[in-house]
Amino acid sequence: MNNDFAPLGVAFDLDGTLVDSAPGLAEAVDRALVDVGLPEAGVERVSTWIGNGADVMVERAVRWAEGSLEPKFLQNVRQKFDGYYAQTAAGGSTLYPQVKETLTALAAAGIPLGLITNKPTPFVAPLLTSLGLDGLFSQIIGGDDVVQKKPHPAPLYLLLAHLGLRASELVFVGDSRNDIQAAQAAGCRCVGMTYGYNYGEAIALSQPDRVLERFADLLPLFGLSPLKDQEA
Repeated sequence: MNNDFAPLGVAFDLDGTLVDSAPGLAEAVDRALVDVGLPEAGVERVSTWIGNGADVMVERAVRWAEGSLEPKFLQNVRQKFDGYYAQTAAGGSTLYPQVKETLTALAAAGIPLGLITNKPTPFVAPLLTSLGLDGLFSQIIGGDDVVQKKPHPAPLYLLLAHLGLRASELVFVGDSRNDIQAAQAAGCRCVGMTYGYNYGEAIALSQPDRVLERFADLLPLFGLSPLKDQEA
């Protein structure tokens, strides 16, 4: 069914697509808020602020808590967040079901894998290592590697240049409208996962080329056999 869809390369978002990172992010946000005399937000609320990078997430948290939006205050909260997240990132993040097995199968098939995340770059490699995903990606683009983050197409353009691919040869997989809009703006096809962080919206509203509920369902799209132990 999907021979016309099979790409020469595939790239992924990180938070909400490969990794449930909300618990670790929420703990760091809450500790930073408490340090400056503001109330905790909680993981359910923080999960709706994920996707546009740490600066935007911190600003959303402070705005919700009715704190000062002065740049100096926001910078202070962001610095506190960074310090706490360095402690909570690994322990507060878990892989979604069958992510590692699916990525391993794609890599074994010779498909170059890329990673594009708005997460601050220094946190990306340690997190991948802690989850056993290091070494799977041909190219990693973090939030500090580009001037414009998703939903701007700049990170995808950079990835395409590194991989030597045309936009039509790459499929981007994400869980939020930022991912879908970035892929569409870059001219890449895209897959939207239903289980991640998308501001409370259905990913189908962003009109990706495919909508999937399970990560392992990517394999048939790329002409590969389903995982033998895939859950029903």
